[in-house]
Amino acid sequence: MAIKLEKVVATFYEALEEGKILGRKCPKCGNVEFPPVYACNACGSYETEWVELSGNAKLHNIVLPAALSSKPEYKKLGKYCYGEIELEEGARFNGVVRGISKKNRAEISAKLPVPVKAAIFEREGGFKTVVFDLVEE
Repeated sequence: MAIKLEKVVATFYEALEEGKILGRKCPKCGNVEFPPVYACNACGSYETEWVELSGNAKLHNIVLPAALSSKPEYKKLGKYCYGEIELEEGARFNGVVRGISKKNRAEISAKLPVPVKAAIFEREGGFKTVVFDLVEE
């Protein structure tokens, strides 16, 4: 079976330049993939389509960066953590959340899951990526 492939990486990063965050939605089962991939992880269909994501999500756990897992290019983020993110559209993945430090980790952990919102962050070298910010309740 021949599969028509498109440039997922190029399309994703071009959308970030336009201020849009895209995922892939399966028209057969409705599953949304983020970061975008060709095939649906729920049903295996290759017929996924681009969809703009709301950016609304929940943070389910917090992992503070250690010396070996911290990234120098993230210094511009300020305090941040890694964590499991669940998008309003359903996708779950590991991401970066700004605003969490050793000082407020326990307080935020006691409230998990907490709302977060996607933001587009420009990394060194000029390319953009998606990070998340805590939503004040």
